[in-house]
Amino acid sequence: MEISVFGKILSEFFGTMILILLGDGVVANVVLNKTKGQNSGWIVITTGWAFAVGIPVYITGWIGGAHFNPAVTIGMAVIGKFPWAQVPGYIVAQFLGAFVGAILVYITYRDHFAVTDDKDAKLGVFCTIPAIRNLFNNFITEVIGTAVLLIGILGISNEHNQVGAIGAFLVGILIWVIGLTLGGPTGYAINPARDIGPRFAHAVLPIPDKRDSDWGYGLIVPLFGPIVGGILGAVIYQAFINMI
Repeated sequence: MEISVFGKILSEFFGTMILILLGDGVVANVVLNKTKGQNSGWIVITTGWAFAVGIPVYITGWIGGAHFNPAVTIGMAVIGKFPWAQVPGYIVAQFLGAFVGAILVYITYRDHFAVTDDKDAKLGVFCTIPAIRNLFNNFITEVIGTAVLLIGILGISNEHNQVGAIGAFLVGILIWVIGLTLGGPTGYAINPARDIGPRFAHAVLPIPDKRDSDWGYGLIVPLFGPIVGGILGAVIYQAFINMI
């Protein structure tokens, strides 16, 4: 079956939308008031995000490769594993999918946004907020986390592992361990679309008593940190393989 470029781009939109619906959805369930999962903690958030990444890989990965992340798309293109001509379309689809997914989260939890007073919690449903604000250190954290992401993805998908269909599950485990180990300082955006698309949704949605969307942070750390980390991780892995 030959899949068109448009079909691949559409799969990126749909897969990223599902990723954000589930990923931001678990955050909403944990941090907003009067939900069934309120205050259930970081382990629930990281586990939810792990499955949120893994499930859409099974849904659309066979169509377009299931990048769902500009850092992955650009990193793969830099090392010659993805055509540069398709990069813009993939990235646009990822940002739009993330935006729509975030809107669906708001619709789902609208009543709970209304009864939550914590403005930071409301913003945190949509995008990342650093635990300690230090733009340089936050940036480096995102670079490291995303480099590990690309190294992990390339390692898991290496033909010598012959993981087949279990690869998507292993990528979910990779996301889980990054969140558990490296996610504390910044909330592990490790994906510009995952942060900026929902951050824009926060800016335009009629969320009661919300704070600003913190573009001073968003347009620096979770946007460019993952891109730098994605390129770095892909190049490191490729150099490592070439030395063997």
